[in-house]
Amino acid sequence: MRESNREWIFAKRPDGEPDMESFELQENDIPEPRHGELLVRVQYLSVDPYMRGRMRDAESYAEPWEVGEPMQGTIVGEVLESESESYDEGDLVTGNGTWADYTVLDAEDVAPVDASVADPPAYLGVLGMPGRTAYYGLLDVGDPKPGETVVVSGAAGAVGSVVGQIAKLNGCRVIGFAGSDRKIEWLTEDLGFDAAINYKEVSDYRGALDDVAPDGVDVYFDNVGGPITDAVFTKLNLDARVAVCGQIAHYNDEGVPTGPRKLPQLIAPRATVQGLLVGDYVTRFEEASQQLGAWVASGELVHRETIVSGLENAPDAFLGLFSGDNIGKQVVAVSE
Repeated sequence: MRESNREWIFAKRPDGEPDMESFELQENDIPEPRHGELLVRVQYLSVDPYMRGRMRDAESYAEPWEVGEPMQGTIVGEVLESESESYDEGDLVTGNGTWADYTVLDAEDVAPVDASVADPPAYLGVLGMPGRTAYYGLLDVGDPKPGETVVVSGAAGAVGSVVGQIAKLNGCRVIGFAGSDRKIEWLTEDLGFDAAINYKEVSDYRGALDDVAPDGVDVYFDNVGGPITDAVFTKLNLDARVAVCGQIAHYNDEGVPTGPRKLPQLIAPRATVQGLLVGDYVTRFEEASQQLGAWVASGELVHRETIVSGLENAPDAFLGLFSGDNIGKQVVAVSE
């Protein structure tokens, strides 16, 4: 056990794309748990695109971080001290902690990690928030039917990769957008996508969709926005459903991009466009956890984590999300 606690602090609100000036690594005393709390040694830390929104001093679905406060994120770790009857020393848990070597969690707000189902990093991806987002976003909002065509942007990310596989399990034809040949190969060879488009190598997204989705698009799961979404909107079929999960193409924009107006393209197909937040399904999390766990255990659902080693490299891991460094879930390994 270390004698002190390294912890990343939110140091400065960024203008546009964040850089290292937004982060400061401090060293403090190891925190002590109070009644009902757990002292947890962080093993793995999640970094996610939505965190960019928490860097803004603006109203959003996620509460903004305060400058000078510790960075926050979902962690997996080992209980070192327990002031709760619910967990014992040595238990593995997951919950919302800080970017640190050690963090204190309220025992009522954590969940157990079963390493016999999947390795602990999976509980930050397919068996965590991204997996539940994919599950409810596709099945409840997208409502896919067997034989329909599902298109996923950001398909090689933590959410998109699960969305595509669940769509295949529901008998759909699945097409993904991703940003490298390595990701395209993973989607089509390992995850079973019917086709994938490298958006960095293709300039005509509409033409590319004509080739791989000649019968149009029934469900669009959008993680990205931007010109990919503009192109997909022109291919929506009658009664198409669009699930808007993220807009990573715009997270660093200082102004609101308008571009060509796209709403007229929703009229003829009578398409439904719905935003989603996984927190709206909190009372149903157990349903998703059980089903996702069963699919992972049976091998029907493949998962992958891109692991960056060292707490000192957490900001680099976060910034790498915006250049597409990760395949699957981006995770920081803090300790063994």
